[in-house]
Amino acid sequence: MRAWRKIFAAFAVFAIAVFAAANLILNHLNSPENGRPYRVEINRLALQIEKNGLSSVDLTQCEFVYNIEKYGGDFYNAPNDYSIREIDGELYRFDYAIKNGTDNSGTTAAVNVLLAVMTAAIFAVLFYIRAKILRPFDRLTDVPYELSKGNLSAPVKENKNRFFGKFLWGIDLLRENIETQKQRELELQKEKKTLLLSLSHDIKTPLSAIKLYSKALSKNLYPSAEKQREIAETINDKADEIEGYVTKIITASREDFLSLEVNNDEFYLSELVGKISDYYREKLSLLKTSFIIGEYSNCLLFGDIERAVEVLQNIIENAVKYGGGNRVEVLFPKDDEGVLISVRNGGCTLDKSELPHIFESFRRGSNAENVRGSGLGLYICRQLMHKMNGEVFAEISGDFITVTAVFTRAR
Repeated sequence: MRAWRKIFAAFAVFAIAVFAAANLILNHLNSPENGRPYRVEINRLALQIEKNGLSSVDLTQCEFVYNIEKYGGDFYNAPNDYSIREIDGELYRFDYAIKNGTDNSGTTAAVNVLLAVMTAAIFAVLFYIRAKILRPFDRLTDVPYELSKGNLSAPVKENKNRFFGKFLWGIDLLRENIETQKQRELELQKEKKTLLLSLSHDIKTPLSAIKLYSKALSKNLYPSAEKQREIAETINDKADEIEGYVTKIITASREDFLSLEVNNDEFYLSELVGKISDYYREKLSLLKTSFIIGEYSNCLLFGDIERAVEVLQNIIENAVKYGGGNRVEVLFPKDDEGVLISVRNGGCTLDKSELPHIFESFRRGSNAENVRGSGLGLYICRQLMHKMNGEVFAEISGDFITVTAVFTRAR
């Protein structure tokens, strides 16, 4: 806003300067002395006297000169302005009056009104920009900083202007989603911690029994073979019980840790392809990578359009990161059951034996040693496709890898 105030002040000074300059120019142009038009008239009359004599002059046709006197006794005692000319050896006095009859005040007023309207319009635009564009952004100056600190409780005030109303609404929605995600994460951590504490406590009982029985066996407190066999079976049962608890812990640690909400509906294949094309054509052209989209027949698909875009983006990002960098193709193999969208790229160095594991969480292939990543991209793709009643799979042919997403047709 401080920059806007500087611009406003600078324009105000400029507008005042333009007003002053325009009025000075107009006053100069409207001044009767400007150009001294009476001299033109005197020169014309002098030329006429020289040719035809004083008697030929008709002063009724003159605008400035009202009297002509030939040299005489009161020659130099004219009451008003005059100019003396020598014509054929004789002196003539031309009496003239500078008239104010030429009134250009209307022009001056019109110019001032026009300048005032233009200035007012520009001021209005500046105030409009301040109110509708700058102020909404000014309210957002602290939002990224607050979000980075985890302060998610303060809502972003909505604005219905057509420029940033949706943007402000989106920022507030992002804040709410981050806050909800944070709350879910805390709840999930609390549940897992409670589960682990509970299971740890449950493990202590059979573990203590095993230790007790083991110590008794080591000291030969059970001399009969039948009793020793009974204790051994009890130890085995307790070990099975502990194994069950450990299985629960492993299962809990492998549970879905991502909140992947899907709003299934119907959308057209062309809409999905359009979003992908708009996003990647410019991006891949900057990377000098050919981006080819094959021919397809438009149809209605079942799923979440935003999540479908996310799936294809994850697949294409993998193709860019782990491929040869020459070309990425989006193909549409024909299938009677569903709609297949395949992303194909060359330069694959992944071993075929690793294919069954590339969709597992935190699993990265041997070709990802020098590439940053989390190992979650394809895992998320599979989870999303399953929630949209679809599937995703990969296949390798030579140095080409093709990852295919299978969508369900809308019924």
